[in-house]
Amino acid sequence: MYTLEDVETVGVVGAGTMGAGIALVAATAGYDVVMRDIKQSFVDDGFDTIDDSLSRLVDREALSEDEAEAAKARITGTTELDDLAGAEIVVEAAPEEMELKQSIFAELDETLDAEALLATNTSTLSITTIASATERADSVVGLHFMNPVPIMDGVEVVTGERTATETTALAHAFAEDLGKETWESDDKPGFVTNRILMPWINEGIRAFDEGVAEKADIDRGMTLGTNVPMGPLELADHIGLDVCLHASETLHEELGDRYTPAYLLKRKVEAGDLGKKTGRGFYEYE
Repeated sequence: MYTLEDVETVGVVGAGTMGAGIALVAATAGYDVVMRDIKQSFVDDGFDTIDDSLSRLVDREALSEDEAEAAKARITGTTELDDLAGAEIVVEAAPEEMELKQSIFAELDETLDAEALLATNTSTLSITTIASATERADSVVGLHFMNPVPIMDGVEVVTGERTATETTALAHAFAEDLGKETWESDDKPGFVTNRILMPWINEGIRAFDEGVAEKADIDRGMTLGTNVPMGPLELADHIGLDVCLHASETLHEELGDRYTPAYLLKRKVEAGDLGKKTGRGFYEYE
């Protein structure tokens, strides 16, 4: 297993919101990054996301213009998985589908150096099951970044059944080198964050649906009463209601009725009102 001092190139599989964010924070930390997706249009969209994030970081004076340009120059886009062959760490950020992730990890297992670390950004799926598609389950770990990646301080490190101690240590060290703080979870459904977060969001939605209070008052009550930065309805809109529903359904399947998705959440998703990304969820956005 490599040590952090050995890591020069980071591979990212997936150029969506999470993949582009992970590529950006790795590049701003000084790593060369190869960002891969299955279509060039997806890669191009990933670079658009990166450009938007860099502009906001420059506007906030978190980065200088020169630093932003240097970070983007460190990122290479590709549609070929083989282009990740030289990476010492690869983070997969594909959609939350077990068969897809296993397929990606099986290919990475054949492509990467034997010492490379393979990480998945999954928020709900089993690290152990993903790792079973490889011949190096001891080198597979969960690195669950939070959205938006450039802004959120935390990364959840998740250990599978066969994840080696050295793999876990490198995962913590890498995330911390990106400027993040870490915590560790065993490979149980939902890990720490979603196991606790999804019931909280669903109960907030039920409280609104059952007329306990108006949506703004539910969110205001939680922000002022518990010192969280966002209430459950606003946070669900920012995460994406489809993402919240998928996570809740996965947890419901694994852990039972206490994780049943709220009816109004399912209805919103069926209507295509997915939150901030579609302009309408529990609130409306420009």
